[in-house]
Amino acid sequence: MNDEKMIYRKSRPLPATKYQLRNRQRIPLPVTLSKEEQEQNSIRFLLVVPMVLLFFVLFTTPAFAADDPLKVINNTSDFIFACIKAIGYIVIGFGIVQLGLSFKSHDASQRATGLMSLFGGILIAFAKPILDLIVG
Repeated sequence: MNDEKMIYRKSRPLPATKYQLRNRQRIPLPVTLSKEEQEQNSIRFLLVVPMVLLFFVLFTTPAFAADDPLKVINNTSDFIFACIKAIGYIVIGFGIVQLGLSFKSHDASQRATGLMSLFGGILIAFAKPILDLIVG
């Protein structure tokens, strides 16, 4: 049993949980802050808010947009294809590892999985040049 100091309020207490009611525990009431604690919290608030505002003001960087909207779309497209190329290289690496493990364990299904991962990674990694060849 807790020997905490019970603080009583004039308002209605919070409802007890089923566990507290079943085990007949004393239900502590919410603690109200003293005047000193309220003053400390207000001082802390008055110190933190200006610091956060100063942080936002000092660490903002201007965004220079391109004049041509088509250039923005091309830059975004290049970024997306660079991400896809990185994913393709990861899949190629996974396929090589699968292929190597299949040769070690003489497992034909793992060899097929490794080859499919390897060729799938090659297709993913070189998706942009393939699409450029198709489109012309």
